[in-house]
Amino acid sequence: MEFRIRLPELFCLYRGRIFTAMVRVFLGLGTNDGDREELLKAAMGEIGARCGRLVAVSAVYETAAWGLTDQPDFLNMVVELETPLAPTELLDVLQDIEADLQRVRVVRWGPRTMDLDLLFYGDEVIETERLTVPHPRIAERRFVLVPLVEIAADFVHPVNGKTIVELLEECPDTLEVRKLA
Repeated sequence: MEFRIRLPELFCLYRGRIFTAMVRVFLGLGTNDGDREELLKAAMGEIGARCGRLVAVSAVYETAAWGLTDQPDFLNMVVELETPLAPTELLDVLQDIEADLQRVRVVRWGPRTMDLDLLFYGDEVIETERLTVPHPRIAERRFVLVPLVEIAADFVHPVNGKTIVELLEECPDTLEVRKLA
């Protein structure tokens, strides 16, 4: 049996382990290889089951490939999550989910069944060999900012002090981001 107890923002019990308070996290999901819609559903199910509680989910958006452009269009979305996991633990689980969904890293920005990006981890700034948070290219990517505005328009970037709406208004990326019905 799985359950969660919240004590006044100090500790929580999650999957039998005691953690400090849950952290508000934003993840970017992207796919352009395979059954894209099913892969997004599967990824959200795994994130909810293995990482914490899904708080908000954006719509799905379709965008031409960014970076390496000679490949199929991507489906992208953003989710807000409350997690008890530390940043590197969360990264490990996200990479495990990518592998479970047949992600193979061959070419940077190349086709992939699933790409899970840790965009924000609360208001923390993390720079290690394995992990940089906030994601270093958020402000350059409309396919991240458009769905992020949908669920967290007023969230403030902890490094530059700008809201997500402000970042979208200033974004140099001109790729069309089409909301799917």
